Amino acid sequence: MDVLDQYKKAWENQPEDEKKVSKVDIYRMTKLRSSSIVKWIFIIGLLEFAFWSILNILISKTKYIDVYSELNMLTLLNYTYYINIAVVIVFLYLFYKNYTSINTTDNTKSLMSKIIKTRKTVKYYLLYNIIGGILLMIIFNIIIINTPNGIEMLMPDDAIKITDKSKLLSMFLISQTIVVIVTIGFLVLFYYLLYGILLRKLNKNYKDLAKLDK
Repeated sequence: MDVLDQYKKAWENQPEDEKKVSKVDIYRMTKLRSSSIVKWIFIIGLLEFAFWSILNILISKTKYIDVYSELNMLTLLNYTYYINIAVVIVFLYLFYKNYTSINTTDNTKSLMSKIIKTRKTVKYYLLYNIIGGILLMIIFNIIIINTPNGIEMLMPDDAIKITDKSKLLSMFLISQTIVVIVTIGFLVLFYYLLYGILLRKLNKNYKDLAKLDK
C-alpha cells in the first residue's frame, strides 16, 4: 500500500467533520502522482523518438536500401519518414503541454479533465503508430507486387529459383502476412509495456479523484 492509499484509507475512516482538511492533502498527492506519470509519458516519448531515429539511420546503411532504390520507393520512404517525424513532434509537444497543464490545475474537476485529455492524447498516439505502421507495410507490399521482379528482389535465393509465378506470389504473401502479424504483436506489446502501465495508473488516479469529488 503506497502513501496515497494510506491517506485515503485514513480519510475514509475519520470523523466527517475532519475530512475537509485531509481531502486537500489527498488531492495534492494525487495531483503530484498524476504529474509524475505524465512527465514519464513525455520522457518515454522522447526516448522512443530517439530510438526509432537511430534505428532508421542504421537501416539506411544496410543493403535493403539498395533494394528499395531499385523498386523506386526511396522517395516514398523519405516523405513517409519526414511526415512521421512531424507528427511525432506534434504529439511530443502535446505530451509536454499536458504535463505543464496538470501542474497548474487548482481544483479536482480541472485535474480530472486534464487526466482524460492526457489519456486521449496517448491513445491517439498509440493508434497512429500501430495503424500507420500496418498501412505502410500494406502499401509497400502492394507496390512490390505490382513492380516487375519486385518480389524476386526481396525473396531468398532459393525462392526466386521457382519459375511458377503464382507459387512465388503465394510464398511472398504468406511470408508478408506472418511479418505483419509479428509486427502487430511486437508493436502492441512494445506500447503496452511503455505506455499501458502508465495509462492504467493515470486511470486509477482519475477514479480516485472522482470518488474524492463525490
